[in-house]
Amino acid sequence: MEITPLYQKHITCGLCNQTFKTTKIRGRFVRAKEHSTDLMPIYENDSLNPNLYHVHVCPECGYSFTDDFAPYFPPGGKEEIEEKISKHWQHLDYSGERSIEDAIKAYKLAIYIAVMKREKSITLAGLYLRLSWLFRGRDAEQEQRFQRLAVEAYKSAYSKEDYKGSQITTERVLYLIAELSLRLGEDDDATRHFSKIIERQHSSTDRKMVHMAKERWQLYREERNA
Repeated sequence: MEITPLYQKHITCGLCNQTFKTTKIRGRFVRAKEHSTDLMPIYENDSLNPNLYHVHVCPECGYSFTDDFAPYFPPGGKEEIEEKISKHWQHLDYSGERSIEDAIKAYKLAIYIAVMKREKSITLAGLYLRLSWLFRGRDAEQEQRFQRLAVEAYKSAYSKEDYKGSQITTERVLYLIAELSLRLGEDDDATRHFSKIIERQHSSTDRKMVHMAKERWQLYREERNA
């Protein structure tokens, strides 16, 4: 029997408790040939991009979420999502193969819900960043719009340290603030945050991010001086 890249996984909706199918890509078929300076993986096969399937969308009620979402809802949160999303939901099914357009719609829904649900800043930042990647090479204005939102969310996450206890390190958060600021032409912010990482180099456990920050900072200075 031939093993296909895509497979379906059963998942339970956090809002309506219905079980539905969501699509994933088998790890053996995911091949990143390189990464952009903002950590975006560039895959050998564009259609086998796990980023397209990062958001789960319940076909019954429209609740859109990722594995990073908290299982609980703030007071009134469920009711607000039901009123603003589920009440108008047309039973759309995102369980098959997704186009970039499908993925963009899924991310926008997840972001809208994450804001209503008051998810952590680090969760929102990740959604904004991944959505900016989907716009790369397609719509520069939208890419920048979501990069800007990502920077603000990463800054909020850094100040609240709401990524503590996750696999995301302080150096990674600082690096993304610096790199995205650089891409948005906010050089002072970029300088400040790259410096913060380099200051941490002797105490850091995330050597990879420190190394990347030093390389990126060096490249930026060379480009500026040229």
